[in-house]
Amino acid sequence: MNESVRVAVARINLTVGDLDGNVDKALERLQWAEAADADVVLFPELTIVGYPPEDLALKPGVVADNRRALERFAAATTSTAAVIGFLDGEGHGDTFNAAAVCAQGEVAGVYHKRDLPNYDVFDEKRTLRPGSESMRLYSIAGVEIGVSICADVWVPDGPVNELARGGARIVVNINGSPFRKGKQQVREQVVADRVSEDGVPIVYANLVGGQDELVFDGGSFVMSPGPSGPVITGRSPRFVESFDVFDVEPAARRDTLDQYPVVEVSPAPVGQRQPVAPVVAPEMDPRREVWEALVVGVRDYVTKSGFTDVCLGLSGGVDSSITAAIAVDALGPEHVAGVLMPSRYSSDHSISDAEALAANLGIRTFTVPIEPAHAAFGPMLTPHLDDQAIEVGDLTDQNLQSRLRGVILMALANEHRWLVLTTGNKSEAAVGYSTLYGDTAGAYAVIKDVWKLSIYELCNWRNRQGDAPVIPDNVLTKAPSAELKPDQRDDQSLPPYEVLDPILRAYVEHDLNVAEICALGIAGATNEMVRDVCRLVDLAEFKRRQTPLGTRVSSKAFGRDRRIPIINRYRG
Repeated sequence: MNESVRVAVARINLTVGDLDGNVDKALERLQWAEAADADVVLFPELTIVGYPPEDLALKPGVVADNRRALERFAAATTSTAAVIGFLDGEGHGDTFNAAAVCAQGEVAGVYHKRDLPNYDVFDEKRTLRPGSESMRLYSIAGVEIGVSICADVWVPDGPVNELARGGARIVVNINGSPFRKGKQQVREQVVADRVSEDGVPIVYANLVGGQDELVFDGGSFVMSPGPSGPVITGRSPRFVESFDVFDVEPAARRDTLDQYPVVEVSPAPVGQRQPVAPVVAPEMDPRREVWEALVVGVRDYVTKSGFTDVCLGLSGGVDSSITAAIAVDALGPEHVAGVLMPSRYSSDHSISDAEALAANLGIRTFTVPIEPAHAAFGPMLTPHLDDQAIEVGDLTDQNLQSRLRGVILMALANEHRWLVLTTGNKSEAAVGYSTLYGDTAGAYAVIKDVWKLSIYELCNWRNRQGDAPVIPDNVLTKAPSAELKPDQRDDQSLPPYEVLDPILRAYVEHDLNVAEICALGIAGATNEMVRDVCRLVDLAEFKRRQTPLGTRVSSKAFGRDRRIPIINRYRG
């Protein structure tokens, strides 16, 4: 008799609220699992309703409809068991993040998530209740299996340990764990810690796809005990929907002090079967994982919003260039339009570099000079200005140009049913180096969570991935400039990015105060510079609240992660 359990992991891209669509996807993967002779198939956290449901979990109608959708799924199960996430309860705060164990046309049991995260982007305690019912195990293919959900595995001496001590020989953990740089290594270490503590293999199954600003990267894996400690015995590819099958060797049966009751789901298979070849996807290059996250974020935001095409302003600068390249990788060149909007201050290379980028990417372009509108605004506004004129290059003049470009992009988007992608980076967003209703006008801010220096790293990495570079060399070597006044450069208004970005990382991502940042001794940073930069970050909070959401790739992005009052006089 073969005692290994054949576990299928279905990494599917869900859409929040699409109950029927999510169930249809799950049913298709269930058929694949049955064809693969899997004993059990794992689906992500809250598969039925999608993750994160946020305040949908408070609506009794949503909870009731998702229960009916679960019943439709369960009715289709046969001998292959399925563990699938759904909302259990009544709504109005009496709702649980739950996993149903389904087989033979019915729900054999339900587990409620115990540990509800309330940090970073998570806010589950606001809408959900933690589980508190007695633990139980499920005998699948004759092996006692414990079921857990996401954050349960992060707790030392928590629910996963309890399941192992209660007799579980395998623990499965279904997840909706969002991506950030380096997150996969953290997940694997956490799960390795649990395996070390109890000697029981854990199957970690994660969601894939984009939902608003969050991206889920999959990264499902099997962590098994080994002679020298926990070892990865299976790992799925990341950022893509897939279906993987793993033969998992259970821990040996042992006497326990708190043996949990066991629900019989399916008997042990009779006879031998050919083992499946283990899938162990390699670890990803850190730049590739960020690029893939940005691509998935754009693709899913656009398509799940019901759109097919996007447009963006092409300035010939590095930010618009990387945004266009990401959009092409996400949607294809035929679905991306670049709009050149030269002004009286635009350099020749800004136009030629934008045209070269568009040719490399194979995207269509439109050229709409803003000079006629720019010139018309002077006489219109002059009677209402204190100094009776708009001075060339002053702040009013610079913002006027940016807002004219925003109007043009939105008009083209309205006409052609495009979504507008904005091109501002995290460094600019941090210090408010942007114009409300101008370069911030749009539907999705692709690189909103990417620092300026990281933009260059990603561009250079992307240029090495194909037969030929897509981002022109001149874009990567010229001095950054908004080109809103004669001979303008970013470093005339801000410290060089080599100095600015480390200050911003310390203040925004690590929550250091001015004195602590000064004590770091950042090369080229004076104490006065640190104070000025931190002051700009505080003053720009009102702008960030009004800008589009964008893909989260860091440990602390503007938005869900970082919530600072707009009216705030603390200066540290």
